[in-house]
Amino acid sequence: MNESKLIIQDKVPETWIDYNGHMNDAEYVRAFSWAVDAFMNFIGITEDYRNKSQYTMYTMETHVCYLNEMKLDEPFEIRMYVIDYDVKRTHLFFELYGEHGKRAATREQMLMGIDQSTGKASPFPEEIYSQVKELAAKHTPMKKPKEVGRVIGIRKKK
Repeated sequence: MNESKLIIQDKVPETWIDYNGHMNDAEYVRAFSWAVDAFMNFIGITEDYRNKSQYTMYTMETHVCYLNEMKLDEPFEIRMYVIDYDVKRTHLFFELYGEHGKRAATREQMLMGIDQSTGKASPFPEEIYSQVKELAAKHTPMKKPKEVGRVIGIRKKK
């Protein structure tokens, strides 16, 4: 079975704690955004690459599930799966884990390759696409996590 890729390890800073005494919801999104940056660096879309090639990725859609509270100074890690990809998009799934393996949040995210000179969608350059394919071969789950493809709504009892 393909395993998730460890992409970030850190701890919850004081500036991320809100009036409820736990990590603010926006900070989960910030942590996942850092994970996207790490993913982009991993496949070769580094700051230097972006500057030279005028190629980047934009987020097209996200869905965050908040599962557990994170506290001040709590260590965390973010792990990632590639759910799907094509020549210009990646469908990723991130999991944020707290202390003792506590699954604290998930984020499903669709990213698209962008030609920065035109601001339009553009296929991955070959060297980037080969990295996406390699990452997917190692880190695509055999079974999709239950949060993938969720629809938000209030379930009515019949």
